[in-house]
Amino acid sequence: MRSFVRRTRLLSVTGVVAAVLASSAATAGTSAAATDGALPAATGAAAHGGGGLAFTVLSSRPQVVSAHDALIRLELPAGVPAAEVRVERDGTDVTGSFRRVDAGRALEGLVTGLRTGRNTLTATAPGTRKARLVLDDHPVTGPVFSGPHEQPFICDTAAFTTVTGDKLGPPADADCSIATRVDHVYRTTAGRFAPLPANETRPADLAWTTTSAGQRVPYIVRVETGTVNRAVYEMSMLADPAAEPPDPWRRSPGWNGRLIYTFGGGCTGGWYVQGRNTGSVMDDRMLRQGYAVASSSLNVFGNNCNDLLAAETTSMVKERFVEAYGAPAFTIGWGCSGGSYQTHQIGDNYPGLLDGIVSGCSFPEVGFATVNAITDARLLDHYFREVAPGAFSQEQQQAISGFGRWESIANLAAGGGRIDPRIFCPGQLPAALRYHPETNPTGARCDVYDHTVNVYGRDPRTGFARRPLDNTGVQYGLGSLRDQTITVDQFLDLNEGIGGFDADANHVAERTRADLAATRAAYRSGRLLNAGAGLASMPMIDYRAYTDDAPNGDIHMRFHSFATRERMQKANGTFANQVMLVEDNRYGGFSLSSPVLMEALTRMDQWLTAIAADHRPGRPGAKVVRNKPQELTDACWTRDATPRKITEPQVAGSGTTTCNTLYPVWTSPRLVAGSPMAGDIVKCRLRPVDPAAYGTPLTAPQLTRLKHLFPKGVCDWSAPGIQQQPLAGTWQSF
Repeated sequence: MRSFVRRTRLLSVTGVVAAVLASSAATAGTSAAATDGALPAATGAAAHGGGGLAFTVLSSRPQVVSAHDALIRLELPAGVPAAEVRVERDGTDVTGSFRRVDAGRALEGLVTGLRTGRNTLTATAPGTRKARLVLDDHPVTGPVFSGPHEQPFICDTAAFTTVTGDKLGPPADADCSIATRVDHVYRTTAGRFAPLPANETRPADLAWTTTSAGQRVPYIVRVETGTVNRAVYEMSMLADPAAEPPDPWRRSPGWNGRLIYTFGGGCTGGWYVQGRNTGSVMDDRMLRQGYAVASSSLNVFGNNCNDLLAAETTSMVKERFVEAYGAPAFTIGWGCSGGSYQTHQIGDNYPGLLDGIVSGCSFPEVGFATVNAITDARLLDHYFREVAPGAFSQEQQQAISGFGRWESIANLAAGGGRIDPRIFCPGQLPAALRYHPETNPTGARCDVYDHTVNVYGRDPRTGFARRPLDNTGVQYGLGSLRDQTITVDQFLDLNEGIGGFDADANHVAERTRADLAATRAAYRSGRLLNAGAGLASMPMIDYRAYTDDAPNGDIHMRFHSFATRERMQKANGTFANQVMLVEDNRYGGFSLSSPVLMEALTRMDQWLTAIAADHRPGRPGAKVVRNKPQELTDACWTRDATPRKITEPQVAGSGTTTCNTLYPVWTSPRLVAGSPMAGDIVKCRLRPVDPAAYGTPLTAPQLTRLKHLFPKGVCDWSAPGIQQQPLAGTWQSF
């Protein structure tokens, strides 16, 4: 049956109609996990008339081509000689761009000269039906699907340091572009990287390595640096400069055929800048095994805290990689904290870019899972310090917060500045360009909502981004009241005085009310992780170096891993394709110095390799689960000097299993208030106050006061949230 890409339409809150290119296993006829790392089969499956010539785009989806070129494959029917095939680009003969592959059964070539907008390739040969392929090309500077570029935008090329220690220099244009460059570094026998001396391919202290594919090669790394989508990208792989430069048909013997895409963390200061670093492409443990590694400055959430822009940049960088070096067997997404946001949301919303993910110190997403925790902490910290100092003991404050340590309240409260347009502006952004409510009300607002204005739209009253932020009806400390850690009067005082935030994140007496258009957009666009699209059939390893009990508190709390798991269960009826691994933080967060994380990379490789080799029938999700390595199961490691692996299902809670005794799963203020673990309710539905719901008798005055506090009711967490609805489709464009 002929495959196709289903087109739907999504009305954005700005009033602009955005195309949603939705692909699924049912419509595209394949899944990202089952395509040997190539992008979904729908890219080329619709580009032929049954039994004739057939086009496939190897470098991207046809609708998201960039930089005026594309790597194309043309399948030839049996009996059609390659020499008799003619390929045209909008009437211009480009047959010379192609070469024979697979013993003449196909042609492949890099088609250049595409114009921005619609392009048509046609292929003809005597005695067979012609093929036609439509390509939508976009500038190398972007945008492709993330919507209009954010302005202002500060170039950082002059401060960006290459792997050889050079600076990239000033940009060539307003889009922060630079000329693409290639550098070579080598690994010394002393265990460090050094620039390869000019005209010397075999330094005396050159190390050698044997890749995972069994190739013994000199440990010399080719690093390509350039710009796409206003981001600096880097790509690295083992490649001997004494040989011809690699290309899609002449691959470096040092490359094991796999790609790791690294995503950097952060989200404070991640606005309006190009960035001075990528997610790192020079990890010895990756490179020495033969992995290619790619990343970009807009895939570091310390530079860009917008998962949609990160997805677009990933698409464009990977497209460049495939055109330069060939399609990888598969691509592993690799990231911690802000990197985990990207692996989850790119994996779910833009399937095919990543085939499997290894996420550390993970969260589902920044805009809801993280923001709800840190803004609630900000409200509590303000209440405990400014409104009612001394009214609650530290133990009571900690219980209300749900955190593993009291210190986490202030720690997370500081991070709550991500909703304040003034606090986390990057140093590169001149003060004259920054928002100030009195002196520069139209300046750049450095907050997560204005950063995502292409999705949320603007409030016509203020011109600011609409906000899907809400705490109406939330009963802070409800769990602490029920277990009698706090009194009824303390509970009432807290909820009476905690308040909310205005548009500039100032504390106000009223609770915060979400903009319903933004709330709807959050669900439909995937800004709130659905987990039922690409993640439904993607191998996932959730690695956590435990920090819930860090002395000064920490934002990377373990319950976020279970929030992702709960969303997978809700969307797919299973989380069998996700594995949790937990150990203490002796190796510092997300470092391959950890044997556990190193093994996770090895197992992910085995998992994806087995999936690619499995041609048995079955649904994509079932294929993922049945190919999971037997050794890869939920587990934790003891916290002593010689850690011992404990294999058992990971469950939330404390003291019910060996692992959650070693690594308790604490909660958050909203979970204490009754929110489900999934944390997927932006704005709760309300129900009337029920005096029997508090675990303790309420006096008549207390009940009257409670009803006055919540005149329209309290959160009914058993009901779906207001405007809660499914994802509108994958590969959405804004």
